[in-house]
Amino acid sequence: MEREAERQLNEELLRQSFYGTGEECAAEEHRRTALCYARTEGAVAVLSDLREQRSLVCCGGFAERLGLGLSGGSYVVGSIWEEEVLRRIHPEDLQRKYLLELRFLRWMRQHPARCDCYLCEPLRMSDAAGASLDALHRMFYLAGDAGEGIRWALCLYGPRSLETADAVIVDPLAGSALPFDTPSGETLLSEREREVLGWIEQGLTSKQVAERLAISVHTVSRHRQNILGKLRVGNVVEACRIARNLKLLP
Repeated sequence: MEREAERQLNEELLRQSFYGTGEECAAEEHRRTALCYARTEGAVAVLSDLREQRSLVCCGGFAERLGLGLSGGSYVVGSIWEEEVLRRIHPEDLQRKYLLELRFLRWMRQHPARCDCYLCEPLRMSDAAGASLDALHRMFYLAGDAGEGIRWALCLYGPRSLETADAVIVDPLAGSALPFDTPSGETLLSEREREVLGWIEQGLTSKQVAERLAISVHTVSRHRQNILGKLRVGNVVEACRIARNLKLLP
């Protein structure tokens, strides 16, 4: 399975500065929140401490359907990735989940005033018997009081009760949902960068792209470097793949 998006997401989450990201009382508050979601909604709630690189998994009734444990139980894993849960997600949806979380993390950094927003996406998962079921995943990034980093991430997994066909960013205060797969103001690449990458994807050289767009080869090279930097990849092949999966290309 392609793990590039997971690698990028892991790198961006763990390389943050966690100075000023809250006292331990905040950790206890988030722990109670995760337990509350598991008890009241029956969800599987996973609270990941990015600084300590561990996760608390709280089991609601949905955990029993997935074969993860008895409702009301909880356990700690030494990773920010809830592998037992992730193994039950359809491989295509898991790759898309990593890509969306990476994009959502960058969106949150660009919109710090909208810290109450969360990512909501449908997933295909397997139950304890291996049968397919429709699930809903919600992701919250929880910034510290000083706003200098995101120390906690809260993931909720439950049955799909909402009619959402695709991923959305939900603003609970405004009562609105932003379709997350639709190009909008938070798009990672500029229109010109998407043009350049689109021609590169079709096999054109920098000189041919420059001629097609009536710009200099130097400008094309600059766009290429900007694209690699924004997508956090080392070459244009990876950039094309990530951009295609993120629906940044037509």
